[in-house]
Amino acid sequence: MKTFPIEKLFEVINETTEILQEELKCTYLEALAETGDNLFHQKVMQAELSELTEKRLAKKYSEIQLSAYHNEEIRKAYQFAILKGMKNHVQQNHQMTPDTIGYFISYLLPKFMNGKNEIRLLDHAAGTGNLLTTILNKKAPDVNMHAYAVEVDDILIRLAYTGANLLMHPIELFHQDGLGPLLIDPVDAVVCDLPVGYYPNDERAAEFTLKSDEGHSYAHHLFIEQGLNYTKPGGYLFFLIPNDLFETKEAPKLKQFLKETAYIQAVLQLPFSMFANSQAAKSIFIIQKKKPGIKPPQEVLLAALPKLSNKEALDKILVKMEKWFQENK
Repeated sequence: MKTFPIEKLFEVINETTEILQEELKCTYLEALAETGDNLFHQKVMQAELSELTEKRLAKKYSEIQLSAYHNEEIRKAYQFAILKGMKNHVQQNHQMTPDTIGYFISYLLPKFMNGKNEIRLLDHAAGTGNLLTTILNKKAPDVNMHAYAVEVDDILIRLAYTGANLLMHPIELFHQDGLGPLLIDPVDAVVCDLPVGYYPNDERAAEFTLKSDEGHSYAHHLFIEQGLNYTKPGGYLFFLIPNDLFETKEAPKLKQFLKETAYIQAVLQLPFSMFANSQAAKSIFIIQKKKPGIKPPQEVLLAALPKLSNKEALDKILVKMEKWFQENK
């Protein structure tokens, strides 16, 4: 299959987004969702545009054919545009899970699923869907993965919807609070870059075991509990957690809850170089929901991951992990 530079795809996405942003008097991210729809349908969908603008857009879209690109190239070009839009639309919840983390979870997921080729996967704080689409792009061809994405932010869920269409991924999207009641049957696995901070809905938080005894509850604690609620017994959950998760005043309650409901499988500290400062550093936290007949691992997999550019150190960690899988899975 003949391919073209990813820069060309980004250029078309970016230029058409800027045209729509100007014509529709909207934000870059809103215009990006519109141009993504146009690319997917292969025609200009906005009826309110002038004939001149419509022709101008059509000419730009004709410069590329999505079929000439691999899914990862499409995802990255779309991601670059989202990142550009986020610079001018900064909100605390408008953050994208880095590719490196998505790639690593893509490596870990099949290891824990033990060759399972039918997987129901949930991300209940999906954002733009970048983590889910990275995993779906990297899955083995013989694995049938049905994904569910939940996101409360209307712009982010629209971008996730458009991205899923461009990549032809069968993701079911739900525009709602990820801590609300979900119309989703229990899944085999959960992946979630946990929203860190306080959850403002005290009435809803009161329905969780991990609610705070006073004041607002930690959203990231509630998202862990919610994930377990929607995971099948024996299923796995892959969370991106702050490194101080077990050092806060609410940590004892969280530890007790996890002791009763799950087996901790692994804590993998991500390189500090990935984050703006050490306070923002995170780890991959993997747990398994308890089920009769299932035993905890002989030891929890603990590792500090090196920079991916440090091949020698990374190889040593991967050897250690392979040994752990052989002994515990």
